[in-house]
Amino acid sequence: MNSHAAVAAHFLGDRKLVDRIIRDHRSAPIDDKEKALWDYVQAANRSRGTVDKKWVEKAREKGWSDAALYDAATVVALFNFYNAWIDSTGVHDMPADAYLGSGERLAERGYVF
Repeated sequence: MNSHAAVAAHFLGDRKLVDRIIRDHRSAPIDDKEKALWDYVQAANRSRGTVDKKWVEKAREKGWSDAALYDAATVVALFNFYNAWIDSTGVHDMPADAYLGSGERLAERGYVF
């Protein structure tokens, strides 16, 4: 998460905002549409496969398309897989400054090499 947070901070130009969203997206100074997507992502992450329809409907009401929700669900599923793999193989955490460097590299070069 730390590398991706660094990427978001790079593009938004506001690390404090990214940290607030991570801590509590409901109280962060973002619009209701963004909060609805974060609600959906949080529900998808917690549910492990079955998301209460209310989160889908709320996100749609705020303007998110089914394609966007599909993309969000795919990211959640992939990161749950990656995190389980990392945890089960004993991959070690990086120091904080390494995450910043990783975030800058990803922001400048992208996620595809």
